[in-house]
Amino acid sequence: MALSPRQITRALDRVLHKVEQPARYTGGELNSIAKDWADPSIRTKVALAFPDIYELGGSNLGLQVLYDRINRRPDLLAERVFCPWPDFEFYLRRDGIPLYGLETRHPLGDFDIVGFSLPYEQLYTNVLTMLDLGGFPLRAADRSAEHPLIIAGGSGCYNPEPMSAFFDAMVIGEGEEVILEVIDAYEQWRQEPERTRLQLWEQLARIPGVYVPALYTASYAADGTIAAVTPNHPAAPREVLKRVMTVLPPPVIRFIVPYINVVHNRAAIEIMRGCTRGCRFCQAGMIFRPVRERPVDEVLQAVDDMIANCGFEEVSFLSLSSSDYTYVAELVRRTMEKHGAKRLSVGLPSLRIESFSVDLMDLLEKGRRRSGFTFAPEAATDRLRDVINKPIASADLLATAEEVYKRGWTTIKMYFMIGHPTQTLDDVQAIADLAREVLAVGRRVLGKKANVRIGVSTLVPKPHTPFQWVPMEDEAVIRAQIEQLQRSLRGPGIHFSWNDPEETLVEAFLTRGDRRMGDVIQRAWELGAKLEGWGEYFNFGAWQQAFADLGLDMDWYARRARPIDEVLPWEHISAGVKKQFLAQEYVHAYQGGVVDDCREHCFSCGILGQFKEQRREAPDEAWECPPLGRGKARQPVNAMPVPLYFNDDMSPERTGQFDHRVPQRREGTVSKRLQPIELVQD
Repeated sequence: MALSPRQITRALDRVLHKVEQPARYTGGELNSIAKDWADPSIRTKVALAFPDIYELGGSNLGLQVLYDRINRRPDLLAERVFCPWPDFEFYLRRDGIPLYGLETRHPLGDFDIVGFSLPYEQLYTNVLTMLDLGGFPLRAADRSAEHPLIIAGGSGCYNPEPMSAFFDAMVIGEGEEVILEVIDAYEQWRQEPERTRLQLWEQLARIPGVYVPALYTASYAADGTIAAVTPNHPAAPREVLKRVMTVLPPPVIRFIVPYINVVHNRAAIEIMRGCTRGCRFCQAGMIFRPVRERPVDEVLQAVDDMIANCGFEEVSFLSLSSSDYTYVAELVRRTMEKHGAKRLSVGLPSLRIESFSVDLMDLLEKGRRRSGFTFAPEAATDRLRDVINKPIASADLLATAEEVYKRGWTTIKMYFMIGHPTQTLDDVQAIADLAREVLAVGRRVLGKKANVRIGVSTLVPKPHTPFQWVPMEDEAVIRAQIEQLQRSLRGPGIHFSWNDPEETLVEAFLTRGDRRMGDVIQRAWELGAKLEGWGEYFNFGAWQQAFADLGLDMDWYARRARPIDEVLPWEHISAGVKKQFLAQEYVHAYQGGVVDDCREHCFSCGILGQFKEQRREAPDEAWECPPLGRGKARQPVNAMPVPLYFNDDMSPERTGQFDHRVPQRREGTVSKRLQPIELVQD
């Protein structure tokens, strides 16, 4: 028999003083919403679950948005639940305390719907921990009609297959509208006199953007690759297209104020959604298309409301590329005119490497102590930045660095990736060389006060990107490159950090996996894998044993190049971007081709065709894709047909297509730079 909220509270009184950071588990924060469960007008109760600890989940903007949106309806309530740290998990299991909602301490089993956020792969085993602590069967197939509906959303759902066994449904795309449609479908199903789980799945599958894994069957070829993922029920569409918001919804203005320090202890306003830069490694830049912008006046009003409602001393203007927000200069100017005297700190992350960005940060930081200024060039040579379609000249980067140091910043942070396609040892050494050049600029301007911090991660080829077909670099090569950088980046003024290659490998096979990965995840969890994003708990041995127990090969999933004709595990999920466009960009990468900002030249990625009705409804100033039927000056670039698959004669090994040194960067769009590629058919 499940414990009542009162019984849970009494049990917590006996154990909370024994655990680290007990405020993680108490609730009651300013602006949290605790509705009365006895209120007869409340029909559906939703638990919003973030599968990591409070300090990370408490500041997650997506969770705050859904919490606000659901609780605005008087007939609904939403509460939060987070993954416990191992010390608290021990007491929950020892004393039989179920995982519970923070607001009223009702156990998860009392809720109608439990919705998990999956922003990144390292959280997957934590989902199983939370399901188990909630008292639920881990797999959707083992739950009855009496169990809550278990759903998921977030970027991780763009390849839903590794976690598909554990969820009734998974939302593809933006959740602000679809979550309410899911709730309405659940309420309708609940009125059925003899309801079954299958009936609920059928209703959910009819909602655009909702993927119901049980209604699809995965089949495999003799070589282990996917033959097809096909619907096994008439309610299931052959392809699930993501949901998008035509216009960004109103921002949250009552952020929950935590009792303890969280990762982002500030208010946040999303000023723009999507990105038009087309970096070939970046999943977010592909899946969050198209670009939609929030009006300046709406942002400024939200800042006023947040200050009044929350008391935060810092607000962050969020986007994937803040410099590309059309009105960024006006926004910064008006914000500082209104709030500069109040010492409000304003963050503007994701700025491009240019003097304009320095000017913006200079205005925002005026009169404050200046510490670090962050760049993310991702590659250290002009050639390799062309490969990844981030064409920043090294000379421009050094000029911007000089401006940064001249204006009082003492530290420049630069983030790079290793493992890019075509990367050589010279490209890796260039990271150290560029770091020393930047430091030399700083020492010339500031003397010994100048510092450089270098962070290096390994490329993980992500679904729905042009690099989804490339292999992840071999571990021995990655370790050799890290050691090379360690030797080259010694000395005063330079700090070097890097990601553990084994942790990156786990991310790679989870993001590229198929349904068989669900068995691996569950087995690794049973062997002790949890809190994989926390170094002290990372358990690579559990993953190795899980693969061995199931007879699977992690390198086959992570480090294998895919031919373009291979059916990928996520091919029945559409982000709106055409496979042909991604394949075209894949080939362009090896040819050194650079595409412009797609607001300058439309390259026919597929978004406008998939969402033509939404585009017609959207105001031009909010939706940055050109209006359908207009804007003829920005024609799609159709001169580059590409093979959708390689036959034997087209293999890279035979043609050497991907082995030659790509040319140095040139000016102009890709249409002016590359020769057409013949479309090859079997």
